[in-house]
Amino acid sequence: MSEPVKGPASYFPSIEKKYGRPVTEWKDLIRSSPLTKHMELVSWLKAEHGLGHGHANALVAHTLKEDAGPA
Repeated sequence: MSEPVKGPASYFPSIEKKYGRPVTEWKDLIRSSPLTKHMELVSWLKAEHGLGHGHANALVAHTLKEDAGPA
């Protein structure tokens, strides 16, 4: 039996369902943005793309962590 998904990735199924775009597309948008700070990106996703705060925060946190590489 697999472990339940935890952290920001636990939001991904509901993000895809609610906004109709795959998470990879959202991550590509985040990476293509000239913005680099976490809260700037969250605010941008909310204002320009209509995401809720929790969904925007989860996408940004996961993407930035992924791009930072292993801790």
